Amino acid sequence: MRDSHVTQFIVIPFRQGSSGDLLPVEVRPAGTDVGAIRVAHAMRERHVGVAAYEVLFDPDTGAMDAPKILFQHGRVPVLDDHATA
Repeated sequence: MRDSHVTQFIVIPFRQGSSGDLLPVEVRPAGTDVGAIRVAHAMRERHVGVAAYEVLFDPDTGAMDAPKILFQHGRVPVLDDHATA
């Protein structure tokens, strides 16, 4: 059985919900770790929080595992809360 996980880089900006919880605005893919950091850095002033991650993505299920934070600014929840598409 072959491991179908691939490394991907993503950026997730967050907004504050009406009850104060943090909600993802979108999940933006990036081609490289440097690109993800650059995009997250550029978005930092427009959102309550933003983070760039390196994740293992399973294209068969859409699941993301083993998140590694590359850049974080502001309020950012644990990625596991938003790890599935």
